[in-house]
Amino acid sequence: MPLIRPSTEHDLPAITRIYAHHVLHGTGTFETTPPTLEEMTARRADVLSKGLPWLVVEEAGEVLGYAYGNWFKPRPAYRFSVEDSIYLAPEAAGKGLGRALLAELLATLERGGIRKVMAVIGDSGNAGSIGVHKALGFEQVGIVQACGWKFGRWLDIVMMQRAIGEGDRTPPEAAA
Repeated sequence: MPLIRPSTEHDLPAITRIYAHHVLHGTGTFETTPPTLEEMTARRADVLSKGLPWLVVEEAGEVLGYAYGNWFKPRPAYRFSVEDSIYLAPEAAGKGLGRALLAELLATLERGGIRKVMAVIGDSGNAGSIGVHKALGFEQVGIVQACGWKFGRWLDIVMMQRAIGEGDRTPPEAAA
């Protein structure tokens, strides 16, 4: 039975391995050189220092994927909007783990007062990521064509969004 939980420092080697696979073999990220364990440790620490979640999904003690939310933009007016990131180990694809992980991330973000989640998905042909976001209520709001060059070809990014909680129906309690 899969378990979704907050990540720990112990998870970072698996997280780094999973992401490296996507950097080297996938178009969901436009990075071309896998970050080191130290860099991934710093990235996770940065997200957590902002009070935002970084979750993992594990099965039989093995981390099979991770997801986190980070500010969509750093300016204060964006403080209720995040961009999600989600990556699964190749052997975990197609088992429903991504959907469960993203659903838990959305619930965690909502509990934290976030109102809008954006997905900036590398490659308009990335059916898995587009599909899991669509299944969880995200709507496509645009495509930025041919903005990344990887694996000898131009790649688009697909922009998707979803309101959570009260969305834009009410002002946030923390608004001044």
